[in-house]
Amino acid sequence: MIRRPPRSTLFPYTTLFRSGFQQGWKHLDASRLTSDQTLEADVVIIGSGAGGGSSAEILAQSGLNVIIVEEGPLQTSRDFHMKEDEAYANLYQESAGRQTKDRGIKIFQGRMVGGGTGISWTTCFRTPSTTLKFWADEMGVKGFSENEMRPWFEWAEKRYNIQQWKVPPNANNSTLEIGCEKLGVSWGKISRNVTGCINLGYCGTGCPVNAKQSTLVTTIPGALEEGATLISKARAEKFEINNGKITELKCRAMTPRGNAPAVQTIKIKARHYVLAAGSIGSPAILLRSENKILNPNGLVGTRTFLHPVNISGAIMPFLVKGEYGAPQTSYSDHFIETRLDNQKPGFILECPPLQPMLMATALDGHGKFHAEIMRQRPFLQVLIALQRDGFHQESVGGNVYLKSDGTPGLDYPVSKYVWEGIRDAFIAMSEIQFAAGAKTVAPVHRDAGLYHNIKEVKKAIAVLPMETLKARLFSAHVMGGCPMGEDSAKSVVNSKGHHHEVENLSVFDGSVFPTSIAANPMESIFAATAKFATELAKNMVN
Repeated sequence: MIRRPPRSTLFPYTTLFRSGFQQGWKHLDASRLTSDQTLEADVVIIGSGAGGGSSAEILAQSGLNVIIVEEGPLQTSRDFHMKEDEAYANLYQESAGRQTKDRGIKIFQGRMVGGGTGISWTTCFRTPSTTLKFWADEMGVKGFSENEMRPWFEWAEKRYNIQQWKVPPNANNSTLEIGCEKLGVSWGKISRNVTGCINLGYCGTGCPVNAKQSTLVTTIPGALEEGATLISKARAEKFEINNGKITELKCRAMTPRGNAPAVQTIKIKARHYVLAAGSIGSPAILLRSENKILNPNGLVGTRTFLHPVNISGAIMPFLVKGEYGAPQTSYSDHFIETRLDNQKPGFILECPPLQPMLMATALDGHGKFHAEIMRQRPFLQVLIALQRDGFHQESVGGNVYLKSDGTPGLDYPVSKYVWEGIRDAFIAMSEIQFAAGAKTVAPVHRDAGLYHNIKEVKKAIAVLPMETLKARLFSAHVMGGCPMGEDSAKSVVNSKGHHHEVENLSVFDGSVFPTSIAANPMESIFAATAKFATELAKNMVN
């Protein structure tokens, strides 16, 4: 019998937190509190994802006393079992059931130490230069030119080991490449934030081998090593403000299951407060704080953007097995680069992972129709189109609001302009799939069927009603809600992430982006918040 080496030898990060705690890392599981707590720090950071993790390490390395507050649980590779039912319930906002107010768009967001970086599909892009230029020209953002951002992208790529994935793509991604080549549509290779990836394919359920270089295994441990304190299962409720300064952050402990607030409270007093709770969470905290100084112009929560995603499935004449292998390795931005005048909506094409539960809930139909598609799942190839929202006068995104219990929601009426892009994307995806050899194509739309040739599917798509709950839409990317700019009448924070009105408040996450990124936003958040945090650290230490 061949004896495998112990798991800790194969994957040294497995014991990272265990050894760290033995060496004195500070972690408080708020669900275990039996009494209220009052804490103090130089900086408190709300959120531990791409913005919170990067900021925490940089600020802690400067010698500042940092507290990180995270609503979700601390789970490590020992807790990641590649089981969808466990992962969606434990690691996602609202158990992966978050959706827009009209239920038209399902939203996947992380809720764990590591935030969205822990359940991401490891796809990394620099912010497109055209997006950066639009922010400068149309939104008055300063310091975000391509040249000014280059060192921060380089920092992110080094810290999170972002490199082009050189392993051959799985059949799901190679189909995209083949179809694009045959049609003369430009495509490219995706960079990934991984080290020692063994191509399991279940990135969205948490990486069991710690190959994914999320903040969970990089910058959060880096901050803890520098003396930072991590508080998990604690919901940041609101700020208390006096004389134009935040005096206190009030938090509520969560129950052991993490799905509801408990009785115990935590009050944190700090010199500076950093919001990094994401583009729904960060605006919500400001709105709950009920202070006009935080939202003098009513802009908090406005211009919140998704990349609305529509889906096209295809049955191929060969095995795809898209649940295995790196989820996303190939993309096409042809329909963005050829539409930069914004006369027609632009979209980027990618492939999703095809885990069984994810596919079963994403595909339309019911009964025998749905069962037949699932029976052919090993042959199923899927393309997704991410709509570029926020670059046209009719493309203004949505608004974060508070529900009756104080939790946030997102009202996101899809504009006619974006619906036109969704129709175009259905056609583009079908063309690529048929060019790659598809036997049948199924646009994921309630009124669509299975189509056997491109003429047939084009005719059908041309008359399909582009309406809420007809075309099934998803998004894993939420941006905006606290947009940056130099004009306080048009923005919540300045171009350094600093709140215009409150001297000891910053926002270091994707909510500062004035539009959608027009690419997967994780690396953009890494780079922007590293820039912000480095400047804040200098100001606070000097």
